[in-house]
Amino acid sequence: MRLFSGKVPVIADDIIETLSASGDVELEDAAEARLDLEAVLKEHIRRDRQAGDEARERMQREGLSHSMLGRVRARVNKEWGMPAQDEVLPFLLDQLVEMLFHSNNVAEIYADDVALRTTITPILRRHMEVEDELDREVRARIKNLSEGTATFEIEYQRVMEQMKQKKGL
Repeated sequence: MRLFSGKVPVIADDIIETLSASGDVELEDAAEARLDLEAVLKEHIRRDRQAGDEARERMQREGLSHSMLGRVRARVNKEWGMPAQDEVLPFLLDQLVEMLFHSNNVAEIYADDVALRTTITPILRRHMEVEDELDREVRARIKNLSEGTATFEIEYQRVMEQMKQKKGL
């Protein structure tokens, strides 16, 4: 599951609308509260990109093959206090709930942490699973190529970029 920067405003809007409609939160300024949520999500994306860049730089310095990217990336994430790939959703939930409790743009919170997480989780999951859907669509389009070949990798990246542009990601 991955968070795309093009989805950040939509996610923040969905969270604000859902929490407000359910009566879980009372907002001082909905637009500013949305921006607070966006800031948390954008910061995660920024740090995730930095960690990826750092992992690639380390691989290049150490002369490691591309197949080691996952291990090097996991090591960088651990050093930087970033979540592992399978822990991104709980990490973001913690960050978003913490922001709600500390934001000056949220007047009152009527729900407890568990209720907030229960409300926010499906919203994040729905928007973050876009990558999985894209992967399935791309693989369906290039199913005639053998996976693991250089041709497959090049075509996969090309088609993935086309699909991201088409979907506004």
